Amino acid sequence: MNTMIANLQGEEFTVSRVFDAPRELVFDAWTQEKHLKEWFGPAGCAIVDCKLDLRPGGFFHYGMRFMNGQVMWGKWLFKEIKRPEKLVLISQFSDAKGGLGRHPGNPDWPRETLSTTTFEAQGDKTLLTLRWSPYNASDVERKTFVSGAASMEQGWGGTFKQLDEYLAKARKG
Repeated sequence: MNTMIANLQGEEFTVSRVFDAPRELVFDAWTQEKHLKEWFGPAGCAIVDCKLDLRPGGFFHYGMRFMNGQVMWGKWLFKEIKRPEKLVLISQFSDAKGGLGRHPGNPDWPRETLSTTTFEAQGDKTLLTLRWSPYNASDVERKTFVSGAASMEQGWGGTFKQLDEYLAKARKG
């Protein structure tokens, strides 16, 4: 099993993991609606609705149902797409109509975060590194983000586990 490495430096949370799949497949899994709705989100979550417009200025809008039945909405606003190497986007909590929202369990969480994801080929495997930091955030939101490192590590750990399992199925066809 591949190990996930996560750390926090200043206000930037970084998480990395090597996936046993070619870079193009990992990039596609991260950027195509048919893939995202199968794996995206922490363990126990399921995508219930999503729309994707993959281009700079485009978006990914999704609803994610948790085990308790609660649906949380999110939205990515794409800033840069360099296939199959890099994605830069603004991630935000949303509502069902795509408007800007708040974290349902923590009103002090940043409304927007900047996310840079890189995909590095390592033979027939892929090193995925995600860098995440507050964006247009207040001092309280920045402090909340920094104090949430353990929960971010747990959430991304579950998300990467689901991606790993999905990639294994996708490789087998």
